[in-house]
Amino acid sequence: MKIPLSYVARNLWARRLTTALTAAGLALVVFVFATVLMLDEGLRNTMVTTGEYDNVVLVRRGAETEVQSFIDRVQANIAASHPAIARDATGQPWLSRETVVLISLIKRDSGKPSNVIIRGIAPNALTLRPQVKLTAGRMFRSGASEVIAGASIARRFSGAGIGEKIRFGQREWTVVGLYDAGNSGFDSEIWGDADQLMPAFRRNAYSAMVLRLADSRQFEQFKHEIENDQRLTLDAKREQTFYADQSKALSTFISVLGLILSVIFSIGAMIGATITMYASVANRVGEIGTLRALGFQRRSILAAFLSESMLLAVVGGALGLVCASLMQFISFSTTNFQSFSELAFGFRLTGAIIVKTLLFSLAMGGVGGFLPALRAARMPIVDALRAA
Repeated sequence: MKIPLSYVARNLWARRLTTALTAAGLALVVFVFATVLMLDEGLRNTMVTTGEYDNVVLVRRGAETEVQSFIDRVQANIAASHPAIARDATGQPWLSRETVVLISLIKRDSGKPSNVIIRGIAPNALTLRPQVKLTAGRMFRSGASEVIAGASIARRFSGAGIGEKIRFGQREWTVVGLYDAGNSGFDSEIWGDADQLMPAFRRNAYSAMVLRLADSRQFEQFKHEIENDQRLTLDAKREQTFYADQSKALSTFISVLGLILSVIFSIGAMIGATITMYASVANRVGEIGTLRALGFQRRSILAAFLSESMLLAVVGGALGLVCASLMQFISFSTTNFQSFSELAFGFRLTGAIIVKTLLFSLAMGGVGGFLPALRAARMPIVDALRAA
């Protein structure tokens, strides 16, 4: 015979205070575990959505970021003449020669400086990045000292709001528009005219080129031809891959730190669950003896107490998951280890994270409840009835 699950649930309800305290401890561990996964997912999602899969980024060979790269005008013109590049209605290659520079701006809340990316773009850069939409003001004019700022930058940094002025490159730049980049990394940048930004920073070379191929399936052939052209020292990568690679160092750091914290906290939670279940076994010796006398086998007793521990873990896991889901409304910013610039991203909850979190809580319940359940199952009938 099997012991009904309703019997297990009633035992937890009968010990409401102990159940609540143990579940709260498990919920705290699950909260930490889930928020780490959500933070890592939010970072990866931000970096992946920064790039378009059909776009190709050209950077100097060996450069991991645009800040480290430079492409002189001769190489830029050679690359722009490749026949695989798509053409616009006027017959011009569909590409954007861009320059990327780090500047320091003051945060509105703390008054402390932080690095921000200034990106010089070509007029058709917005058509290459359809996720970027102007939300206020207007586009900067070519040849003018005007810029547009990401919504995240405008909120967090002094001088980056619409109508305000920022001083860099030995002159003042007016913020004439704000844009939304769909929670991608571009939200943490300021964009301006590349032909104006290059002389302002005394640069005569671009940082990177972004282009669209006429046929995306030709990427591998295009990559081979660009990287093996003796006149060029360039690497070609899909834009989505290029930006996703930049999140690996920070993502690894978050994952390792989260794993360490989760392991430490989970050990404490499992010890708490074990103590709770041992106390439950000690208080129910007579009940265990009665169940055995009624014909319930050892494995049924084991399954019942183990189910009780895992049900307790599910309650704690669900509570921790609910609390973690509230973190989706919080925005987070940190320094990108690759570009050393400010990067804003948020927590992101997915179905896979929910499944992983619940499995993690079940594992804690199973490990914490196994030994007490085994003790209950191995208890002799006569001794249990005599103790009652």
